[in-house]
Parts: sequence; C-alpha cells; structure tokens
Amino acid sequence: MNMAQTKEFMLLFRFEPSINYQPTQEEINEMHQQWGTFISHIAFQEKLISTHQLGFEGKQIFADKSIQEGIHIANKQAIAGNMVLLAGSIEDALEIAKNCPILLMGGSVEIRSVQPM
Repeated sequence: MNMAQTKEFMLLFRFEPSINYQPTQEEINEMHQQWGTFISHIAFQEKLISTHQLGFEGKQIFADKSIQEGIHIANKQAIAGNMVLLAGSIEDALEIAKNCPILLMGGSVEIRSVQPM
C-alpha cells in the first residue's frame, strides 16, 4: 500500500458492561489471545498507529463545570478502547474492523476519519 494514499481512521470499541457476569480465567485468556492476534496482524502490515484499552475508573465534567463520578454509558454501551490505524479509505478500515474481537463479545466498532487539529 502506498502510504501517501492512506489516511488515519479511529476505531472506537464499544460493549455492554455487566456487573452480573464475570468471565472465567480461560475466557479472559482467550480474549487476550484474540486481541493480540488482531492487533499484531494490523501492526505487521504497518497500519497500526496506536491502540488503547480503557479502564472502568473515570469522571465526567460538564459545561457547567459539574463533575460526575463514573464512565459515560449511552444506550447501555461504554467505550472499551480505541485504535488509530492507516487505511486507504473508510471501506478499507471497515474491512479491518470486521475482524475485531469486540464483535465476538456482542460489542460494536465505530470507524471515524481522523482530522488534524
């Protein structure tokens, strides 16, 4: 792929947190392996810019400067992490996202173009 023809896209990983379900150690190990394979495949193609897993500790601040404890959950989903990658088009980024392990967990991936600030 010609890097001059690529753009940056961010994948936002969302899932539905559940306080009633705790995965087994075997399930956790399997998820880590799936994520490792997914990320290393993208890195091997020299398309990975960055990736982050988000924790559950958080605070929110609003326009009136009020503060709320906890993470933002909308439509029962929270952002679990993100990835910035190089792709020729949003369709190419979508093809990469189709292999994301979050989909196996019932989650979703939002693909967004990245605009410089």
